[in-house]
Amino acid sequence: MGVPQPPSPPSQGLGWAVVPLLTAGFGAPVSFLYAALRRRSPALGVAAAGYGAGVVGTVLGFGSGSVAGIGLGLLLFILTWTVGTAHALIARPRIYPRPDMRGQMNEQVVAMARQRRSLRDAARKIVAEDPVLARELRIGRPDLMPRQFDDGGLIDVNHVPPEVLSRLPGLTYEMVDRIMQSRGQGGGFVSAEEVAVRCDLPPSVVSDIAEYAVFVR
Repeated sequence: MGVPQPPSPPSQGLGWAVVPLLTAGFGAPVSFLYAALRRRSPALGVAAAGYGAGVVGTVLGFGSGSVAGIGLGLLLFILTWTVGTAHALIARPRIYPRPDMRGQMNEQVVAMARQRRSLRDAARKIVAEDPVLARELRIGRPDLMPRQFDDGGLIDVNHVPPEVLSRLPGLTYEMVDRIMQSRGQGGGFVSAEEVAVRCDLPPSVVSDIAEYAVFVR
């Protein structure tokens, strides 16, 4: 599995922010009403109402037929368009905050770690139910190539060479030597607990070994 890549940055509300500009201010009420509902913001709701009043005033002013009315409508039109556009661009970072890219990366890493654990669990099930198949799939044998089956990083304590065995977390070179000697004299192991007892390993390494060790007979 590859290294997780950072997610592509979203538009972060750019389309929303340019609605007042592209609609000459007539879309500002709807745009800010949506933002008010999205952020549950009374202030944005008031802004939506204000821009709505500006749009209504613009339409009524242009339709009045009087010079004063048309002038007022033109003024409201310009104010709604310019102020609405500027307001949207200024408010955009608050309404559409930048995503926490590091947090998303962490979530991907955690998901990958859980996936690797599930692969180890599935591989251990094969070892328990069908050891012959496990050997054919080379479960726990990163020293044997080629390997197509992904066992989630398991290490077969009963068969791997010492340099691979040393990859198990918590093991020192002295511990690896003891495991290799015990394996050669008394045969393979069946569990991490047996490895600890036969090889006089500290209890602190048992859980670390158990997470990545497998014991193919």
